[in-house]
Amino acid sequence: MDRLANTVRPYAWGSTTLIPELLGTDPTGEPQAEMWMGAHPGAPSRIDRGAGETPLSDVIAADPTTELGDAAVAKFGPRLPFLLKVLAAGAPLSLQVHPDLAQAQRGYADEESAGVPLGAPHRNYKDANYKPELICALTTFEGLCGFRAPEESADLLAALDVDSLKPYVDLLRAHPEEAALREVLTAVLSADPQEMAATVAEAAAACERLGGDPYRACATLAHHFPGDPGVIAAMLLNHVRLQPGEALFLGAGVPHAYLSGMGVEIMANSDNVLRCGLTPKHVDVPELLRVVRFEATDPGVLRPEASETGEELYDTPIDEFRLSRFVRAEGGAPTDLTAATPQIVLCTAGAVELDDLRLAPGQAAFVRAGEKAELSGTGTAFRATVVA
Repeated sequence: MDRLANTVRPYAWGSTTLIPELLGTDPTGEPQAEMWMGAHPGAPSRIDRGAGETPLSDVIAADPTTELGDAAVAKFGPRLPFLLKVLAAGAPLSLQVHPDLAQAQRGYADEESAGVPLGAPHRNYKDANYKPELICALTTFEGLCGFRAPEESADLLAALDVDSLKPYVDLLRAHPEEAALREVLTAVLSADPQEMAATVAEAAAACERLGGDPYRACATLAHHFPGDPGVIAAMLLNHVRLQPGEALFLGAGVPHAYLSGMGVEIMANSDNVLRCGLTPKHVDVPELLRVVRFEATDPGVLRPEASETGEELYDTPIDEFRLSRFVRAEGGAPTDLTAATPQIVLCTAGAVELDDLRLAPGQAAFVRAGEKAELSGTGTAFRATVVA
């Protein structure tokens, strides 16, 4: 197996302390938002097999069958189909949604044929893949995930007693679920910017007075994004607080935003994001409305399912990734991780060993398909692989 050298991305919303605390390094004062582990071309991990550091993406491209295994290459092609991250939010991320596979393929093809440059700020589809994802909390973690029932959102907005929100309250109460959610989100995102800015300011002041999780979240969002229509859109979504070890799976069409905390995130290898608000970046309202699933959902907090081997699996309905966790007690017997699929093993607490390779918190290793790997030590490790 190979120790990974990983890139930390300094996005503005990142925490200045959480990733340094995990890695045991001194904070720089700058945000450290995401540590990427994998072969994504944007920031591939690097490995050294004796000839200096080489991007993992190049190693895989040179011999995908050896690195990934026959089954994974046959199913997903000659590339690692997932990206593993440590995500540390010191401020809210944008409110966003991901397309399904057919939508991504169609959207990418349309923008390619239209000649929209890949780096253009108004481009929606960076690739032809979908981006289901799973976030597992390492600290208390707050987020927004999926629509509330329209009646619940109507009650939350009505309690603010803001005149400009009353038409939204009426829509939420008067129409069937899908139509109500669609009409209100469309109205919020299409509103006159100056009028919406005044509505957001008045709503935020009311939220400060009322308190409680949904209102505190709204007030926080308004502080970071004054006047942004995403602040009102966020009131339509479920507020979720995860405890360490709990997780959320986010499928296509589900609007969501991460608010605070640190977690292990895994996703299909894609950059496709359609933003709904809480961002200065491009918001394509018509395309967004084609992708969003307008249905109330339970956010479905996941807790890992333990097996006899001590592996705790986070069960998800897709094959591009499989995330599990090992919480190893002192003196526990080693666990055989040898598999016919590629793996990344990340230590998040204590110290674990993969054969003779020791991993401290924040350190990770790539295990090629079929390579013998035995996990030992005392600590917590996450295992990322695929279903092939």
